[in-house]
Amino acid sequence: MTPDLQLALELAEKAGKLTLGYFGRKSLQVFSKRDDTPVTEADRKAEELIRQGITSHFPDDGAFGEEFDERPSGNGRRWIIDPIDGTRSFIHGVPLYGVMIALEVDGQLRLGVINFPALGELYHAEVGGGAFVNGSPVQVSAISETSSATVLFTEKEYLLDAPSTHPVDQLRSSAGLVRGWGDCYGHMLVASGRAEVAVDKIMSPWDCAAVIPIVTEAGGCCFDYHGVTTITGQGLVSANRAMGQALIASIGECRR
Repeated sequence: MTPDLQLALELAEKAGKLTLGYFGRKSLQVFSKRDDTPVTEADRKAEELIRQGITSHFPDDGAFGEEFDERPSGNGRRWIIDPIDGTRSFIHGVPLYGVMIALEVDGQLRLGVINFPALGELYHAEVGGGAFVNGSPVQVSAISETSSATVLFTEKEYLLDAPSTHPVDQLRSSAGLVRGWGDCYGHMLVASGRAEVAVDKIMSPWDCAAVIPIVTEAGGCCFDYHGVTTITGQGLVSANRAMGQALIASIGECRR
């Protein structure tokens, strides 16, 4: 295990324990950000903990997170942080929220760690090293038939938007099972072979960064609505290899 991964795992666990101190509290204070999305004291304190840990070990590294301004990198290394992915779930006492940490080096994602403290599940992956949950390897499913696939989504718009010819949107009516187990939890169900596709139509870089290495190292693929693997694109789709390749090919055909 590299020092980078060791630090990410350590900080994800510490931040997770911090969030559990607030989880389920009826007195939890909730604030609205400029974009009208919610944030809690737990989000802010967890990100502060992670940033402080990074700075103490790698003072020249950059930090880019959801709750505070970006600290520029002095060496091409940037940590990307989402202290609580699934804040709405967290506020409502739903245990499907995750603490997410990723490392990007010279613009390339190197590792991802996602801790689900209320579930006791800790996922991690480093490029070239495979994907794991609680130390045990995980891999995507081999299902290739849409009629047998489980498709997960986060935003209600995935179901409510007007009819669409986009291949990912068509899954909402053709998949065998469609469920709203969203945010990073849905993507980790894909990585661990318990679902075939997870769809988020609205994403920020910190929502994507830790997901991509884990799903990819588990044998799957991640791409946006244009079929491109990126943390700055339009949404994020995680899929097992068979369904992902078919979706990317269909997206390419639609764009011709």
